[in-house]
Amino acid sequence: MAIQMKRSRGLFEEAKRYLPGGVSSPVRAFTAVGGEPIFISAGRGSRIYDADGNEFIDYVLSWGPLILGHVPPQVVAGLKNTLEKGTSFGAPTELESELAKLIVKAMPAMEMIRLVNSGTEAVMSAIRLCRAFTHRDRIVKFSGCYHGHADGLLIRGGSGLATLGIPDSSGIPSSYTQNTLVAPYNALTAVRQIFETYPEEIAGVIVEPVCANMGVVLPKEGFLHGLHQLTREFGALLIFDEVVTGFRLSYGGAQAIYGITPDLCCLGKIIGGGLPVGAYGGKREIMEMVAPLGPVYQAGTLSGNPLTMRAGIETLKLLGSPSVYRNLENKAAHLAQGIATAAKEQDIPVFINRLGSMFTTFFTSQQVVDYETACSSDTNLYAAYFWQMLEGGIYLPPSQFEATFLSLAHSDAEIEATIEAARYALSRI
Repeated sequence: MAIQMKRSRGLFEEAKRYLPGGVSSPVRAFTAVGGEPIFISAGRGSRIYDADGNEFIDYVLSWGPLILGHVPPQVVAGLKNTLEKGTSFGAPTELESELAKLIVKAMPAMEMIRLVNSGTEAVMSAIRLCRAFTHRDRIVKFSGCYHGHADGLLIRGGSGLATLGIPDSSGIPSSYTQNTLVAPYNALTAVRQIFETYPEEIAGVIVEPVCANMGVVLPKEGFLHGLHQLTREFGALLIFDEVVTGFRLSYGGAQAIYGITPDLCCLGKIIGGGLPVGAYGGKREIMEMVAPLGPVYQAGTLSGNPLTMRAGIETLKLLGSPSVYRNLENKAAHLAQGIATAAKEQDIPVFINRLGSMFTTFFTSQQVVDYETACSSDTNLYAAYFWQMLEGGIYLPPSQFEATFLSLAHSDAEIEATIEAARYALSRI
């Protein structure tokens, strides 16, 4: 179909008068794929509708959390009921404990949790807690892993096995990043070298157990277990950033799939049913250092907001059946294979990384195992594919280096339609 964008273009021009770049988050501007963004007016099930009346099958799903699809009835009913009682109190509510109980039961590594308002806030707080618990300053992260926009973690990787952090954004003093050490993802030898260089200075290692922010990149066999062993050996903590993967890959997150018990874990997205939320948690002895029990201060007026808590409770209740994840696995496997086959028919090199209901179609012939190999992708080809798919009624992430997500609302017929759209789009590029 030929999509109409007249109203979206007008709205974008108006937005640019008041918002930097016309958006509230950079990727929304479509800079990575060229052109101008569509403005969304509504969503229902697996579909979104823009300001011009165009309809799309949505595979972004608010960047992952809408695993039930848009406006699922049980979540909406819960929100309406809670809304009539009040939107914010800045005081404890029963809903906080109810959601926390569900999370702790699903993820035994999180014996206690603290609820916050975003993934960035969760990670920032977990890092502070990690440093306080170990009485050390240095943190190891991995190139291509995104942990929010906190100053100390917004770091590029560099070309060596490990480099001292260099700010990846203007406005970040080098002193904020001097204690951040970066290694290539999936490079266990590099991590050991870092520990051997700073054997008593590293507070912890933070990692996306399955990467979602350089596109989907899976851990090699033994990588996560190796990180766990290294942190034990050198007295550091292991932090899993499951802001994307928590309750997306399985009810127990990536840690359940790989059989790893991290010391701390960060969550977001799904635990609020798509409303603004984050959480960090871990072993009781570590979490009891958080104020008011301990000396690590962290606070938030809107933390535990009743609307978000209710949406999260209703979402997690619906995700509790193992059949949910089998259903998502089957749908995603079929879609990813269909796209791979369509690309092969056109002799277009693609490499698809997938786990559960999230995957990335990299336009490269290389196996993608880290940030360097992810960057071998042909971003111009992806941009052409993106626009052809949009014309075909399929809304994909407007960047090569993001994940494609499925929901329970996607029907088999919609997945078949998406494969056919991909076949046509790939034939056109």
